[in-house]
Amino acid sequence: MSRSRTRQPGGGLSGREALRERVKELTCLYEIAQIAASGDDSLERVLNRIVRALPPAWRHPEAASAQIVLDGRSCRTGPRGRAVAKQSADVVVRGQSRGRIIVAYHARLRAGDEGPFLREERHLIDAVARQVALIVERREAEREKERLRAQLRHADRLATIGQLAAGVAHELNEPLGNILGFAQLIQKAPRLSRQTAEDAERIVRASLYAREVIRKLVLFARPAPPRKMRVDLNQLAGEGLSFFEARCVKAGVRLEFLPEADLPPVVADPAQLNQVLVNLVVNAIQAMPDGGRLSVATEGDGRSVSLVVRDTGVGMTGAVRKQIFVPFFTTKDVDEGTGLGLSVVHGIVTAHGGTIRVRSRPGRGSCFTVRLPREAHGVTQEKADDRNTR
Repeated sequence: MSRSRTRQPGGGLSGREALRERVKELTCLYEIAQIAASGDDSLERVLNRIVRALPPAWRHPEAASAQIVLDGRSCRTGPRGRAVAKQSADVVVRGQSRGRIIVAYHARLRAGDEGPFLREERHLIDAVARQVALIVERREAEREKERLRAQLRHADRLATIGQLAAGVAHELNEPLGNILGFAQLIQKAPRLSRQTAEDAERIVRASLYAREVIRKLVLFARPAPPRKMRVDLNQLAGEGLSFFEARCVKAGVRLEFLPEADLPPVVADPAQLNQVLVNLVVNAIQAMPDGGRLSVATEGDGRSVSLVVRDTGVGMTGAVRKQIFVPFFTTKDVDEGTGLGLSVVHGIVTAHGGTIRVRSRPGRGSCFTVRLPREAHGVTQEKADDRNTR
């Protein structure tokens, strides 16, 4: 008497074979879970470990290759060359496809549910794609959390510095004014020796420099609210750059002004915008000790107006670029900078509802792009005629 045979899962595999394949699949998923839980390696190393775990989970590992493509980067293992059959699944992170998981055979094999692939292998590759997506999402969430923590630490540090700066500025102003006043009185005294006159001049210069540092401290600690009006950025930049022509010639810097025609006006405080221009231009000139090219351009679109300052100077490393808006951070010599200029620029741009973007590479120069909204938000505009009443 013949006994009927029930079709086994896995494209006609025997019970023992089906169990073996199922164990391989579960082992693969367990290994991926272990890799994901480690959390110590970089994402690239994690993906490389996962891709090596894939071929052994398929029915014919000796003929299988595996590849993970994520955000245009790829890692793979196994045979190379033309694939005879492929399976793939999208890696979908927050509803967006970011890459694919691909398993391929490089030899002709007996047909199963999907050619040489088993039905369960389709479920497996989909599960692996979901696991990779979860790993990517978790890593990005951790980076975002760390970025927010860094912002909170930075904000707390700025608040503390602001309180200290306001107090220090108040305490220093009076004695500094006395030093400057008495030094100027000495200069007016009759029959001064040459050495005394030179020393008095040094005292005056040092006092003026210290007073400028204190002024920037006060501006950083207690920024005055901008008094906004409609400003022609082309005119403001052109007038401001005229004061730097002689300095650029002396420093061997070729100055270029590239205003955009028919640039729409921007609602801003002209005095503060001029300060932004001056600080960025001075920084650019100081970044080119052996000369170079300084380009100042204006750009506009329907919603914003931009000031772009480019130089061909020494450029910045990534580590320096991350710190340039931190108060008192500077790579300049003691007598060349206070470390407050870019902090003040950042404060002014932020107060105007704008953004500042920096691109720089060591030896390739830097580019600062200040983007300002054309319309003011929550600030009463002044008429241009009011400028003369201040």
